Formats: sequence, C-alpha cells, structure tokens
Amino acid sequence: MSLGQELAPHLPFLRRYARALTGSQAHGDAFVRAALEAIVAEPDEFPRDVDARLGLYRTFHAIWSTANIEEGEEPSRSFSGSEGIAHARLSRITPLSRQALLLTSLEGFSSEDTAYLIGATPKDVDSLVAEALSEIERQTLADVLIIEDEPIIAMDIETIVRDLGHNVTGVAVTRDEAVAQARSHPPGLVLADIQLADDSSGIDAVKDILAEFSVPVIFITAFPERLLTGTRPEPTFLITKPFQRSTVKAAIAQALFFDAATVPAS
Repeated sequence: MSLGQELAPHLPFLRRYARALTGSQAHGDAFVRAALEAIVAEPDEFPRDVDARLGLYRTFHAIWSTANIEEGEEPSRSFSGSEGIAHARLSRITPLSRQALLLTSLEGFSSEDTAYLIGATPKDVDSLVAEALSEIERQTLADVLIIEDEPIIAMDIETIVRDLGHNVTGVAVTRDEAVAQARSHPPGLVLADIQLADDSSGIDAVKDILAEFSVPVIFITAFPERLLTGTRPEPTFLITKPFQRSTVKAAIAQALFFDAATVPAS
C-alpha cells in the first residue's frame, strides 16, 4: 500500500481537527494542504516509526506550529471575524493547551500519542487539557438549542451543556420545531443531529437558522459521511455517535472559543 493510500482515510478527520483548531474551513484546509505538500515534497521525511495517522498529524503540527503566534504574544489587531476572536482568546489560552484539548477529546488520541505530537510529556498533556477546559469554560457562557429526536441522547446532551454552566433554551425534535424555537429565543450555540423525528433534516434546520442568525453549530450524528464530503462547505465542529461526554465538552468549548458573543471584556 502506498503512503497516499495509507493517509487517505485519515484526511477528513485531520481536516475536521484543523478547522476546529483554526476556526474556519479555509484556514484549516490551507494548513492541511501545506502538510500534504510537505509530505509529497519530502516523502522520506515522513515519520515511519509510528502509524500513518500519527505521522500525518505530526507533520501537520510541524506546519501549523511555525505559523502560530508564540505563547504570551499580544494578539494582532489587524485580524477580523473568527480569526480576530481566536487571536483575542489566544492572549488568555496558550495554543499548546488547545492542541492538547482537541487531540485528546475530539480526535481521541491518548495522552502518550498527544505528547508525541506536541512535544510534551503525558503528564504535561493532562495538565494542559485541564488548563484549557478551565479557562475556556470561564470565558464562555451561552444559550444553547439542542436539535435531537432521541430522548435519552437529548437528555445526555442537555446534562453536559448544563454541567458546563450553559443555559438550554429548548430541545427540538423536528426541523420546523427547531426553527420556531430559534426564532422565539435566538441561541448562542446549536447542537444538531442530522436525522430527525419526522424524517426531516437537521442539516436543513441549521440552514434555516443560519439564514436568520449568526451562531456556531456543532453536528452530533451517526452519519458523518453525509457532511465530510469535501465537495461543499463542511461544519467546523462534527462529532460522531456514539460520543464521549469529554468530546462534546471539548467541541462546545472550541465552538464558543471563536464566537464573538462570548468574548470576555478586556
């Protein structure tokens, strides 16, 4: 099997990680593309002492770390949108902590593998994850709309959201109900399934909501392939069912990390 064939199954998930790390599909995909170009240019430099997925993420991190602001650096005021919000928050949360959080909670790497990827020790990784969660949760509070037709799953998600200190404005089980709830109480965050109770689509519900409100969205679905197609705009935050509670917590923290409404006062 060629190196390209080994890496191909992992690319959609690296792109998901890159979007979560940078806050946008365009920026995330640019870093992934740069990593792939580096691999093509110097295939002999690709780490072969680890599995292909770990080597791919290691190469990505080598590219991303060279472009990221240094710890303690003041954020530039020349950025706007989600990038500007990210830079504002990075003055409070170090990039290394966010990497550790996403790699363990969203991507499912062990503390040992994460330590290899970011050049730390497993003990350091555990401390960085705790630091990131604590600081991001302190900075961000939001009203959350849950779109989920399975009662037990909806209850579990609602518990996670409330445990993080957020307010749940409602739980919708159909597209129409989701849109109506969003209109009556505009959310600061939407957590959405794809397949809903009346065979309507959570994707369509989100499209309707985004047509009226600017709000971060996290999809939680058993059908990630419907969204990770590479042929159209993809969600920045995507969680596969069955999910770990820590994964949902990390995604919520990251989604609100880039949201202007939750930027703390200076």
